[in-house]
Amino acid sequence: QGQLVESGGGLVQAGASLRLSCAASGLTFASYHMGWFRQAPGKEREFVAGITASGRSTSYADPVKGRFTISRDNAKNTVYLQMNSLKPEDTAVYYCAASLYNSRNQHNYGTWGQGTQVTVSS
Repeated sequence: QGQLVESGGGLVQAGASLRLSCAASGLTFASYHMGWFRQAPGKEREFVAGITASGRSTSYADPVKGRFTISRDNAKNTVYLQMNSLKPEDTAVYYCAASLYNSRNQHNYGTWGQGTQVTVSS
């Protein structure tokens, strides 16, 4: 199943930027589509961004389009989420996940990280 470990979260002011990283081990990283999801207090976990195994194709949830960028480095077994122009509504625990399918559905992701907290103050 492998292991995913997120890092890079923190407390920032509105308008600031953060870059999340997710390091993979124990799986053939270049074979997996990767996704970032988030869960805010009292809300369901939601899709944020996804990238295909090759890195050639990406997709984004509407609330983050134009502000967030997902990328990956298959040589380093790492996927990134660059978050710019952060808003208080971006506050959530952010999770990376791996899937054999190019999907926005969290149920298609079988390997998950432990999550990293992102808090954006107004």
